[in-house]
Amino acid sequence: MNIALLGHGVVGKGVSYILGKLQDKYHLPIKKILVKDEIECIDSRMTLNINDILEDETIDIVVECMGGIEPAHQYVLEALKKGKHVVTSNKKMLATYAEELLSVASKQGVNLLYEASCGGGIPWMENIHRIKRIDQIHNLSGIFNGTTNYILWRMQEASLSLEEALEEAKKLGYAERDASDDLLGFDVRYKVALSIMEAFNVIVDMDSIPTIGIENIQKEDIAFALDRGYVCKLIGKAELNGHLSASVLPVFLKKNHFLAAIERNDNALSCESSYLGKASFVGQGAGSLPTAHAIVQNIMDILEGRKIYRTMQKKEILLENEKKQYYIRCAKKEALKEYIQEEINEMSFLSKEMKLEEIVRLNQEIEDKKRFIAEVEK
Repeated sequence: MNIALLGHGVVGKGVSYILGKLQDKYHLPIKKILVKDEIECIDSRMTLNINDILEDETIDIVVECMGGIEPAHQYVLEALKKGKHVVTSNKKMLATYAEELLSVASKQGVNLLYEASCGGGIPWMENIHRIKRIDQIHNLSGIFNGTTNYILWRMQEASLSLEEALEEAKKLGYAERDASDDLLGFDVRYKVALSIMEAFNVIVDMDSIPTIGIENIQKEDIAFALDRGYVCKLIGKAELNGHLSASVLPVFLKKNHFLAAIERNDNALSCESSYLGKASFVGQGAGSLPTAHAIVQNIMDILEGRKIYRTMQKKEILLENEKKQYYIRCAKKEALKEYIQEEINEMSFLSKEMKLEEIVRLNQEIEDKKRFIAEVEK
């Protein structure tokens, strides 16, 4: 089978490296590589023209690792329409256009595979797929983003500020220059949406997943958590129990919680099912070789003739009814007297037990752009 790569950055180079190491064992040549700039064209396989790939009938598999929504979406769509298998690591694009792309792949009788889009180095999607073949998954949760996990870990371990920890993460290659998707919780939201798709065969509107990030977390919030025996983690979760619920929130976890011990840039993801019970998976979910490893695994799936077609239904997110306590820091604390259970200082308090819909509403209404909210584990 001949392969084309769309993009030859960190991930694309990782795919090239692994496939190169496998050439003595498998015949998986990279025939074409799409690059952005003429300066990148350092060998004859490289092209600036997507049609050199789309119109080449000898190319069987297109690997998309460009990132961003467009033109990645259009290129993947056209590749599927041409009857080519597609493997992608692009969580944002896929979470946005999954319904359309999976429908086209099914009609064309080709695979659209995306192990690398979420927890690729673990591997998360493959384990979900194996579990649900003979079992029913009820819920999933965990640390989906290695960048924020590294930042929170360093803030707790070394008393760094958010800005200091972020700068360190960038220098180590764990955070991109623009880390806003990570800090705002959007990266986790994409991955939760894709995990819902894989676990429950359900497509959701991403914007309906309540999402609060860590972009405003301060040293004082971390200090309070540690003083009370908590560790802060950014947690994504979803549950299908009659109705579908999902959320992305900072959570103050007790220090003996399984996820509290996850350090550095690791991911840790769990699901619960009827027969297997709780299954947890820990490892690097991102990075050049872990992501490339997941992509090449999907290439091997195609080489071995696996047909993975998915029939999806659309479902709305309904907010969970369980009441929980929240840590809230904002400059407008006086306006929130009715929610206060324990005052911490002039800006922070622990709330009375509240429903998630109340927290979502408060997060939108509080007139303080530096506010921080975290769920507190019982």
